[in-house]
Amino acid sequence: MRQNALAIPIHLTLEDFSIMPRTYLIRSIGALLLVVSALIGPAQAAEEVKQVRLYALDCGRVQLKDMGMFSDTGEYDGKAVVMVDPCWIVRHPKGTLLWDTGLGDKMADNKGGVDFDLGHMQVDVTLLDQLKTIGLTPDDITYLSLSHTHFDHTGNANEFPGATWILSKAEIAWAETNPSPSVNLDSFSAYRIAKTEMIDGDYDVFGDGTVRILRTPGHTPGHQSLLVKLKKAGTVIISGDLFHLRDNYRYRRVPPFNVERADTLASIDRIGTILKNTKGRLVVHHDPLDFKALPAFPKYLD
Repeated sequence: MRQNALAIPIHLTLEDFSIMPRTYLIRSIGALLLVVSALIGPAQAAEEVKQVRLYALDCGRVQLKDMGMFSDTGEYDGKAVVMVDPCWIVRHPKGTLLWDTGLGDKMADNKGGVDFDLGHMQVDVTLLDQLKTIGLTPDDITYLSLSHTHFDHTGNANEFPGATWILSKAEIAWAETNPSPSVNLDSFSAYRIAKTEMIDGDYDVFGDGTVRILRTPGHTPGHQSLLVKLKKAGTVIISGDLFHLRDNYRYRRVPPFNVERADTLASIDRIGTILKNTKGRLVVHHDPLDFKALPAFPKYLD
């Protein structure tokens, strides 16, 4: 197995308030919250839904000087690329699923983004602020699930400890026992205290076939994609990192850092067959054109 060459260590910590007396700090924060509440009024509650909706949220972008890492047959060598890093909200009459959590809201504190050896990362708008736009708070997220555990998909996961986490057993076992520079265990450590549903294969989130997690290993051992059946838009599959770019799907291109090439190709074939049989729409998670083609948040597919 080969490890991801994209190594970006990020260490962001909260300011230390320990010099302030605890009672004083609690009273000060409480007073401040009362003032803010009086100024902005009560929060708007989320609209109830009668059918499934799919929202695409902007959770960052990554610019790379050389995207050669996304094909082991050389087509991308020496070419630059800008990739999006969305989060996905699926609203269902029985609850709300958050699928992937982006680079992390803390990065938004770095105005202009963060440079690293291979390029640049940036978050312009926070996930939590976007949730507020549609009347949601972290407590409103019923389920959280991840396509896989690379850091650009887990950045905000710990904001949702009250959700039920639907996780691949194989993925968590790999993340815990095979240290990788692209996996930041701390970024999703809340799974150790959250209610979890550990799965081995496909999983029907709401029990009616409208929102299904699909097992698509290869990029990582427990990689997953998401299938959503919508009344008007039909079947939509969100790729995760089974495909990084649309041409990886068109030409079956495999990144050299995937843990298993054969599994990747088998997963590509599986998704292709499902798309053909359902006349479905593929959304390549990181592809900017696929993201731009979706309804601009807070609009949605339904």
